[in-house]
Amino acid sequence: MKTSELTLRGLLLGALLTIIFTASNIYLGLKIGLTFASSIPAAVISMAALRGFKGGLLENNMVQTQASAAGTLSSIIFVLPGLLMIGYWQGFPFWPVATICAAGGMLGVLFTIPLRRALVTGSTLPYPEGTAAAQVLRAGSADASEAESGLRALITGGLVSAGFSLASGGLRVLGDSAGLTVSAGPAIFRLSTGFSLALVGAGYLVGIGGGLAMLLGAVLSWGVAVPVLTALAPHPAGVDPTAFATGIWAHKVRFIGAGTIAIAAVWTLIGLVGPVSAGLRAALRAQGRVAADGSETDRDLSPRVIGLLGGVLLACLLAAFATFLVAGASGSGTPLAAILGVALACVLFCTLFGFLVAAACGYMAGIVGSSASPISGIAIVAVALVSLLLLGLDAAHLLPAAFDAHGRQLAIGSVLFVTAAVLAAATISNDNLQDLKTGQLVGATPWRQQVALLAGCIVGALVIPPVLNLLYHAYGFAGALPRPGMDPARALAAPQALLLSTLARGIFLHQLDWSMILIGLALGAALVGVDAGLRRVGRSLPVLAVGIGLYLPPTVTVTLVIGAVLSWLLARGRADPSRDRGVMLASGFIVGESLMGVALAAIIGGTGREDALALAGPGFAATATLLGAIAFAAICAWFARSIRTN
Repeated sequence: MKTSELTLRGLLLGALLTIIFTASNIYLGLKIGLTFASSIPAAVISMAALRGFKGGLLENNMVQTQASAAGTLSSIIFVLPGLLMIGYWQGFPFWPVATICAAGGMLGVLFTIPLRRALVTGSTLPYPEGTAAAQVLRAGSADASEAESGLRALITGGLVSAGFSLASGGLRVLGDSAGLTVSAGPAIFRLSTGFSLALVGAGYLVGIGGGLAMLLGAVLSWGVAVPVLTALAPHPAGVDPTAFATGIWAHKVRFIGAGTIAIAAVWTLIGLVGPVSAGLRAALRAQGRVAADGSETDRDLSPRVIGLLGGVLLACLLAAFATFLVAGASGSGTPLAAILGVALACVLFCTLFGFLVAAACGYMAGIVGSSASPISGIAIVAVALVSLLLLGLDAAHLLPAAFDAHGRQLAIGSVLFVTAAVLAAATISNDNLQDLKTGQLVGATPWRQQVALLAGCIVGALVIPPVLNLLYHAYGFAGALPRPGMDPARALAAPQALLLSTLARGIFLHQLDWSMILIGLALGAALVGVDAGLRRVGRSLPVLAVGIGLYLPPTVTVTLVIGAVLSWLLARGRADPSRDRGVMLASGFIVGESLMGVALAAIIGGTGREDALALAGPGFAATATLLGAIAFAAICAWFARSIRTN
């Protein structure tokens, strides 16, 4: 009997999970600059939800395939908030954002279809996340109690995390961080950590290797760079040491991290040129073949469908770019033909560079998994290349004068908008081949999975604009607060968006602090050399993670490391690593805190007050910090005990 695979109920459940995980990932990404893979939690929920409807292995696989788009397309938040940070937008207009997300993401699906046979079917690449998702699907299909236990763990972790987040971020009876500033002569040191359960969950999923690398970055940042720079810089009168050190980190040390991230990403891409080229040649040779037995388990979307859909998506991108440029050049008298010429050049760039990035990301996902791929570095490269494209058009006198007006704001905004389309394609291609690997292992039909991913992109694109607007008006972003009187300390960091907007602005206005970036490039090159040496003895140093540790606040990095250390300690002696209840608890931590953050944002936005639910005032801060530390430690202990006794 043929098993149901792509069903209406599965598409509806996948759409619901896409909405939930997209909102969660947007909040988490804006807070810490990282998102989490939603495939495994989605698979567990699907197995539990569809069991009463006799849902099978292949139908559950389609649900997780569609929902996995949430964890990837939401990475668009690494760019789009930059348009508010430069003052180009005052909010997120629905249709431009939805169009760029949907068209870019769906192009990412199409870009990777020709690569499937070479990089998945005929490849020995491990695809760790895809393989793990297949193991979960098989285990849940064979054992009903396995799926039910995983769902209980996910819900329990979500409720605990949501409750803690409500007490700290809403009621404010628990603190959300603690820190200590120490001066040694003119040098300032600062030790701090956050009390975020979502970060503990993210660190648990990242693992000990990435966690320790990020800790190294934090040590280099706050144990070396900040003390040295505070010792060398004159201390402003009336500024306390904590504020002074934080300012040095934000305006100088973060650019060292940016340089390190850039060199790590570029080095990774250079190392993949040969394998990706070989894989692409093999894929093109294999395109159009079918399985020897005539089955559909080796069938992609037809070339005709790919061509027609690709043409429609490129037309949508052209319309989105042209609309964006026309709005920015309004009142300048710029001819429409000149605007369309620039928009067409941007579409051609997205097509060519997007396809190359899709191939690179697909190969990287096969080696290190989707979560560990250097998407941030690819965004940095894209910003630099789009900037060079516009500067080249300007040198050839093909760029309208409107791009030079108002501090070149239209040029800077255009760079970010085009980069958003490239990033959408990159993130989805990063996820697509991982899902196709899962499908290969469980016997799914590739073209049906590709349809599910396209559907996931559409649903995710419709969710992203309203959630972004909700969070922006409730919390604001670093450097972009929607109204006066808001507390900058509670603004969402949006670290990648801040970096990319600063980079684009610096390129066009010649304002980059190149000394710090060059130090970061040199540090990145040195760390790449260390990593190469370690690989010869079977070890490695994730250089990108070191850069992220330099770039993120210590309240984020240290908390992530706590989760990573817990992951390492609890994994020791486990007989079957695939039966890890901690993955579901950790995912619950992330989902619970993220959804509570979105709910609190709705309350703040509706009331216009950041302290709408607060039960304690500023005088309770010290006590709240102590209570927060005690509650945080108790929950971490419960988390460890729950996994140990499983």
